[in-house]
Amino acid sequence: MVGLARSGQAAARTLAARGEEVAGCDSASPEGAAGLAEAGLEVHLDSDGVELLGRTRCVVKSPGVPGEAPVIARALELGVAVVGELELAWRLLPNRFVAVTGTNGKTTVTELLGHVWRTAAEPVAVAGNVGTPLASLAGEVPHEATVVCECSSFQLEDSDAFAPECAVLLNATPDHLDRHGDFDRYLRAKLRIFANQGNDDVAVYNSSDTALRDLDLGGCARRVACCRGSSPECEVSLSDGLIFAGERPLLEARELSLIGPHNADNAMAAAAAALAMGLERDAVREGLRTFAGVPHRLERVAERGGVLYVNDSKATNVAAAAAGLRSFDGGVRAILGGSPKGGSFTGLVEPVSERCVACYLIGEAAESLEQDLEPARDAGVELRRCEGLADAVPAAASDARAGEVVLLAPACASFDAYRDFEQRGEHFRSLVEGLPTQG
Repeated sequence: MVGLARSGQAAARTLAARGEEVAGCDSASPEGAAGLAEAGLEVHLDSDGVELLGRTRCVVKSPGVPGEAPVIARALELGVAVVGELELAWRLLPNRFVAVTGTNGKTTVTELLGHVWRTAAEPVAVAGNVGTPLASLAGEVPHEATVVCECSSFQLEDSDAFAPECAVLLNATPDHLDRHGDFDRYLRAKLRIFANQGNDDVAVYNSSDTALRDLDLGGCARRVACCRGSSPECEVSLSDGLIFAGERPLLEARELSLIGPHNADNAMAAAAAALAMGLERDAVREGLRTFAGVPHRLERVAERGGVLYVNDSKATNVAAAAAGLRSFDGGVRAILGGSPKGGSFTGLVEPVSERCVACYLIGEAAESLEQDLEPARDAGVELRRCEGLADAVPAAASDARAGEVVLLAPACASFDAYRDFEQRGEHFRSLVEGLPTQG
């Protein structure tokens, strides 16, 4: 097992529980990895694992491990089978699968679908690359349960035979270019979700998304399109504030509890998948209406002195941050920055100019953000460099006036200062909670 973070640990434990002889390695020392030895696994930390290949029949690759890692490259040279964690878990689970991917929104839609299934009183298990590892479900969930799983590009690029009964592609904008190299390779990884589907399967996609319009999705599944505006090609659509399933209204978009117009797209995708998999319309409607959202995704943290504080720490790329900014009519004080992922920040100029009164720039990306957002400064938006969240939150709070929004929407990864986006969002939340009470 190469890579012993959360999903790697789950896969290693699952294989060991099945009686396999498992050796795990990691180039670092992830939290909890050392404890695998107590479960009878051979553990090699701060090691590239190349020396283990001589006695290895199969390499299981954690999604965080790049294909260029020495142990993976050497395994392929030696003809040792390399299997991705997603592929492994899918092979071990006999259940129906609904798989969700996309640049943005996949965690929200995955959790939303789990909520819809539970609302319909149907058995379901939810897993994702940032939540419950998929491999941990093997042998633990009943066969009749539907598995709803979030799939990242890192997981999908390693898939071989993976063929979910329902696959959902929400959108595609440039992301993880530091890993994939360019957008075409990134998009090809996403499209692996459809590649092995058969005629009885379902492929849900957003035909309003520029990158997906008129795209050959691959595979042989029945296409189910979602779109904005009325179109005979779309089985689920948003028109005049109503979400339609077929020709009949399903619910009004304003009934959704989720913040932001982009979440209407997420709701359409979830509705399309649930209806295609046989759930009743009434249960789907109720599930969409009552879903409260996911932490760190446009999460309302507090309202103080008429100022709303919103945690969108999961907005780790430009498209997600832009969607977060556009979720508010104006008066936004945005905290941007962190660890860059490749690509420019020019895509933020328009939403920042339209919605922001000020931006507080933090982390390694602060200089690049300031340069790329210069046109927004020319439009009257204040750009201020801050040392980090601990500096930016009180600065934004001091400047904010009633009716404004302080929004953490970094458009960057968190690794320059935090373990992950969750830790960053929790720090934001604690800083907001620690602000002095405003009169």
